[in-house]
Amino acid sequence: MTTPKRTAQATNESLHRIFTVAEAPDSTLGRIEQEISHSLSDFLNNYIVASKNALSDIEQDFVSARIPEQPEFVSDHMHHLLDKLVAHSVHTASPSFIGHMTSALPAFILPLSKLMVGLNQNLVKVETSKAFTPLERQVLGMMHNLVYQENDDFYQQWLHNPNNSLGAFCSGGTVANITALWVARNKLLKADGNFPGITRAGLFNALQHYGYQGLVILVSERGHYSLQKSADVLGIGQDSVIAIPTDEYNKIDCQKLAHKCQQLTDKNIKVLAIVGVAGTTETGNIDPLNKMADIAEQYQCHFHVDAAWGGATLLSNKHRYLLNGIERADSVTIDAHKQMYVPMGAGVVLFKDPSAVADIEHHAEYILRKGSKDLGSHSLEGSRSGMAMLVYASLHIISRPGYEMLINRAITKAKYFADIINHHENFELITEPELCLLTYRYVPKTVQTVLAKACVNRDSKTRNELNLLLGQLTKFIQKRQREDGRSFVSRTRIEVSRYGGEKVIVFRVVLANPLTSKVILNDILAEQCLLAQESELYLPQLLALSS
Repeated sequence: MTTPKRTAQATNESLHRIFTVAEAPDSTLGRIEQEISHSLSDFLNNYIVASKNALSDIEQDFVSARIPEQPEFVSDHMHHLLDKLVAHSVHTASPSFIGHMTSALPAFILPLSKLMVGLNQNLVKVETSKAFTPLERQVLGMMHNLVYQENDDFYQQWLHNPNNSLGAFCSGGTVANITALWVARNKLLKADGNFPGITRAGLFNALQHYGYQGLVILVSERGHYSLQKSADVLGIGQDSVIAIPTDEYNKIDCQKLAHKCQQLTDKNIKVLAIVGVAGTTETGNIDPLNKMADIAEQYQCHFHVDAAWGGATLLSNKHRYLLNGIERADSVTIDAHKQMYVPMGAGVVLFKDPSAVADIEHHAEYILRKGSKDLGSHSLEGSRSGMAMLVYASLHIISRPGYEMLINRAITKAKYFADIINHHENFELITEPELCLLTYRYVPKTVQTVLAKACVNRDSKTRNELNLLLGQLTKFIQKRQREDGRSFVSRTRIEVSRYGGEKVIVFRVVLANPLTSKVILNDILAEQCLLAQESELYLPQLLALSS
């Protein structure tokens, strides 16, 4: 019988081993580490299976809420992780995984990540990060320069200034967007005379002091859902995020934007911020940023650009022009974990004016003291890892020309895919790629003919019936393709101008993975054609309706 004393001793020995002794190369963990170091792609291909298990089945492996009373050997636990977790994980690095904004990682990221985790720096405070603090400030400067292209003297003045910041690292675009709008709100409702500002008085008192009937955020109907979260967190309410209609190219209609600004001004409702989207999540399109900047200047409101997806395009001299006007933004969001090929959890928010962050500055006697260079005083998050190290390394190892090559190839690949869709008799391209996103759907040739005729004759009944069935068929194909595990595309539901603004269900693809080949893209379409034939319900109904 094992006594509590012996169990405690065994636990203590296990803990000591975990923190002091590396696994031998011939152990399970050591062998896995060698495999990963040799080829992450091969490791993932070997251990991630094309699992057809439903999520509910996988959940059965993770049902106990009890914390174990006995320690396990690391090698034994690795077997558990390989069988229960890794085997059923999503193979996001696969070149045939083209459904979401997650791509393969460069080989050098893995050893650098191990170093970053081992150092375990906390970027909230110089005392827990030291060299990582100036490194992160430099990376923020590099990203700021990418957007705003100020001269060297500007960065010499502001890069390591303890009282200001060019931006902040965040866990992702959502926190970056919240931070940008937090700065905008606090700057608008700042201290004034005897009024202490919103940070102390609260939103209700701030609105009363300044005489506003409310605050709103204006963004296109393609805006990211994180803006609703931002409005919720900032206390102005999700209904205060007003969606402005888009044109046929999924870009905000600036005439309607200006009209809405005037309507709100007449009602004494203040436009807190206008948000331009540089790479919409669903279609990858970019708003007319210069025109939006003009409107923001006219109505004296904060201009924020959500470039979480498209911001990396600035690294391409060839395609940088697509984001013209971004340099006029008061703040910009960019996710490095998207098209800059670093792991999840690397978003940045940048501010044109380095002093803007003064409106959200926070201090604490034990950690964030005035006058220090602590990064936590100008960020929403407290404890953070040193993800800036991976961005720093990537910018040096890949370099700007290397990123340009990756971005240019991705856009070219998207145009190639759009072209083969356009020339395939059984597919319909829904949105042309501006960056490396596009949407399309499977539509048999005979159905396309009847659908086109219904649109010409304004036969909305037939058009709606066909689009409804096509939507069901799209869902069927997408689910089957995901379950089969050979490839993956996502789906969404968007308004299509050629169908009178009707919302239709479409396939959505993201072609950022440099390993995705033309052969793979052709195979994905061929697979979808075969899966369509397996539909015993929707395809026969479509063909019958089109006969």
